[in-house]
Amino acid sequence: MSDNGTFDRIAGKAKEAAGKVTGNKETETEGKLQQAEGKIKEVAEDAKDTIQGAVNRLKGDK
Repeated sequence: MSDNGTFDRIAGKAKEAAGKVTGNKETETEGKLQQAEGKIKEVAEDAKDTIQGAVNRLKGDK
Protein backbone atom coordinates (compact mmCIF):
# COMPACT_ATOMS: atom_id res chain seq x y z
CA MET A 1 0.00 0.00 0.00
CA SER A 2 1.21 3.47 -0.85
CA ASP A 3 1.96 5.72 2.12
CA ASN A 4 1.21 8.79 -0.01
CA GLY A 5 -2.07 7.26 -1.08
CA THR A 6 -3.04 6.51 2.50
CA PHE A 7 -2.14 10.04 3.57
CA ASP A 8 -4.22 11.52 0.74
CA ARG A 9 -7.21 9.37 1.65
CA ILE A 10 -7.04 10.36 5.34
CA ALA A 11 -6.44 14.04 4.61
CA GLY A 12 -9.23 14.00 2.05
CA LYS A 13 -11.63 12.45 4.53
CA ALA A 14 -10.78 15.18 7.05
CA LYS A 15 -11.20 17.88 4.41
CA GLU A 16 -14.55 16.43 3.33
CA ALA A 17 -15.75 16.36 6.94
CA ALA A 18 -14.61 19.94 7.50
CA GLY A 19 -16.48 21.01 4.40
CA LYS A 20 -19.65 19.28 5.59
CA VAL A 21 -19.42 20.83 9.06
CA THR A 22 -18.84 24.34 7.72
CA GLY A 23 -21.26 23.99 4.81
CA ASN A 24 -18.43 24.65 2.34
CA LYS A 25 -19.27 22.51 -0.69
CA GLU A 26 -15.98 23.37 -2.41
CA THR A 27 -13.90 22.05 0.50
CA GLU A 28 -16.13 19.00 0.74
CA THR A 29 -15.63 18.28 -2.97
CA GLU A 30 -11.87 18.84 -2.72
CA GLY A 31 -11.81 16.28 0.08
CA LYS A 32 -13.66 13.73 -2.03
CA LEU A 33 -11.25 14.32 -4.91
CA GLN A 34 -8.23 13.95 -2.63
CA GLN A 35 -9.62 10.65 -1.36
CA ALA A 36 -10.02 9.44 -4.95
CA GLU A 37 -6.45 10.48 -5.77
CA GLY A 38 -5.23 8.54 -2.75
CA LYS A 39 -7.11 5.44 -3.83
CA ILE A 40 -5.66 5.72 -7.34
CA LYS A 41 -2.14 5.96 -5.90
CA GLU A 42 -2.76 2.87 -3.75
CA VAL A 43 -4.13 0.85 -6.68
CA ALA A 44 -1.21 1.89 -8.90
CA GLU A 45 1.31 0.91 -6.22
CA ASP A 46 -0.41 -2.45 -5.70
CA ALA A 47 -0.38 -3.09 -9.46
CA LYS A 48 3.31 -2.19 -9.64
CA ASP A 49 4.08 -4.60 -6.80
CA THR A 50 2.07 -7.38 -8.45
CA ILE A 51 3.81 -6.90 -11.79
CA GLN A 52 7.23 -6.78 -10.14
CA GLY A 53 6.45 -10.00 -8.29
CA ALA A 54 5.42 -11.71 -11.52
CA VAL A 55 8.58 -10.53 -13.28
CA ASN A 56 10.71 -11.79 -10.40
CA ARG A 57 9.01 -15.20 -10.50
CA LEU A 58 9.57 -15.45 -14.26
CA LYS A 59 13.23 -14.62 -13.76
CA GLY A 60 13.49 -17.21 -11.00
CA ASP A 61 13.97 -14.66 -8.20
CA LYS A 62 12.17 -15.18 -4.92
